[in-house]
Amino acid sequence: MALSNPQYNALIRRYEERQLKNQHIVAERVRSVYHDFPRLSEIDDAISSLSVAQAKKLIDGDPEALSYLKKELAALIDEKKMILTSHGYPENYFEPPYLCPDCKDTGYINGRKCHCFQQAAIDLVYTQSNIRQILKTENFQNFTYAYYSDSLNNPSTGLSSLSTAKKAVDLCKDFIRTFDTDFKNLFFYGDTGIGKTYLSNCVAKELLDSGHSVIYFTASSLFHIFEKKFFGREADADKDFQNIFDCDLLIIDDLGTELSNSFTTSQLFLCLNERILRQKSVIISTNLNLGQLVDTYSERTFSRISSHYTMIKLFGNDIRIQKKLGTGTSSHSVVSKN
Repeated sequence: MALSNPQYNALIRRYEERQLKNQHIVAERVRSVYHDFPRLSEIDDAISSLSVAQAKKLIDGDPEALSYLKKELAALIDEKKMILTSHGYPENYFEPPYLCPDCKDTGYINGRKCHCFQQAAIDLVYTQSNIRQILKTENFQNFTYAYYSDSLNNPSTGLSSLSTAKKAVDLCKDFIRTFDTDFKNLFFYGDTGIGKTYLSNCVAKELLDSGHSVIYFTASSLFHIFEKKFFGREADADKDFQNIFDCDLLIIDDLGTELSNSFTTSQLFLCLNERILRQKSVIISTNLNLGQLVDTYSERTFSRISSHYTMIKLFGNDIRIQKKLGTGTSSHSVVSKN
């Protein structure tokens, strides 16, 4: 990830602050619970004394010392857990409440950057903090079918707007479920305000929560990175460019809203083709219809998309307008996470 020294140091400070906060939380929990249940201190003292005594016996050659120590320690630890759970505390109450249990909030696993550090670097480099805020509301838990009509039908498929949306959600969930085992890409298209970006965000939220690296770009932002790379505008352009091909999931939102020219056309093909070769997934959303897509980005780009992407056309009434007018169906069916 293209981090400057100040950026890297800022991330490390975040992890240090997390660790310090966890230490304070655990210390306060110990102080409070041990005050209420003095037997916990007695157990700790008993564990220490027992360990020392049995260690001496081991040194003296007592063959039963180790098995006895294990048995007694297990009994004391079980008693400690029983005291906690019987009073409403989880048995791991004295373990730090890690934000990332994989690296225990250090940012590294066996000397290598943890997935949480990699995503934090992505968020910092590409200023994706606003996306994190959006994902707090735009996710499957908050998704509703209320704005999709069951009476508005697509003559080419015979499906209603509601049935189409349900099928799209099923495809998204399958994409998430098989993300690590089955290479797929998603292409959302259709009119404005019908949930294309929202569904992209739902997928992004699930994959981020499962430890995958996700980079989100509007089309214009993506092509700006390409411009920096090929016209030498910034020293870190090569690293930024490479991250586009290395991340687990690349999201390109609002394709077609950028200023289109021969450069953007060629770079889109390069980007999509390279990620196909690397078996790295992409989600694209666009207001363009398929004819406009061909006219704007060429036959060969359309060929790559039609061959390697699941094409999902959403249709219906503009959800943003429905929200402003307070319309929509009465049945607010929320999609579950599972």
